Amino acid sequence: MTRRGAFHDTSLPLFQGGEEATLEPLPKGRLPSYIQDHRARLRERFTQGGATAMPDYELLELVLFRSIPRRDVKPVARALLDKFQDFNRVITAPPERLKEVVGIGAAVITDLKILEAAAQRMARSKVMQRQVISGWDAVLDYCHTTMAHRETEQFRVLFLDRKNVLIADEEQARGTVDHVPVYPREVAKRALELNASALILVHNHPSGDPTPSESDIDMTDRINTALLALGLVLHDHLIIGKSRELSFRTEGYL
Repeated sequence: MTRRGAFHDTSLPLFQGGEEATLEPLPKGRLPSYIQDHRARLRERFTQGGATAMPDYELLELVLFRSIPRRDVKPVARALLDKFQDFNRVITAPPERLKEVVGIGAAVITDLKILEAAAQRMARSKVMQRQVISGWDAVLDYCHTTMAHRETEQFRVLFLDRKNVLIADEEQARGTVDHVPVYPREVAKRALELNASALILVHNHPSGDPTPSESDIDMTDRINTALLALGLVLHDHLIIGKSRELSFRTEGYL
């Protein structure tokens, strides 16, 4: 979705760390008519056309209306998108990074993290306790929702039973923008604890390019060796990029 739009009326005070700036606040319980009308128009457009009818900055404004009820939120929405590029990266950004944006306080961060958690829970509900092979598209959707827009690497393992039903989804580690520490013995040990029969490895590339590095390939080989010694199957290793994923199985790495 596009994130460009007309932003104006930046003269109103913003919030910094949850506190108002030094300018005089608006009269309690009142908003200028142009702000009220703008909010009403956006809500009506969303009601009639849904999210697909709105660019990123307008959808973000709708979210911010509740967090910042008595200010023009357009400058805040613009600052967030300038920093994080798109709507998905805004809601998945770490709280400490969100705090760097002028106008973002505790209320905004809480609402964004609730929105992120809701999106992930909805995606997760479509894959847990379900047969993975027959629901592969839902698995990919879940992985993209959870990991595609993170600024640092995250490594997850999907644990399957002997019928390839997903019985557990666990984050094993997280790291920097280009490295995450993974220990094959710990992955294998956790599989035994869960009585899993097969696994799918998943990690993201914050760069957006899912091409595997030499360390990705080496780590996968070491985990596969550890699992084979225990009679466990590694179905695949997925690398999640911003707009696409790479399957080790499909590309011949497994």
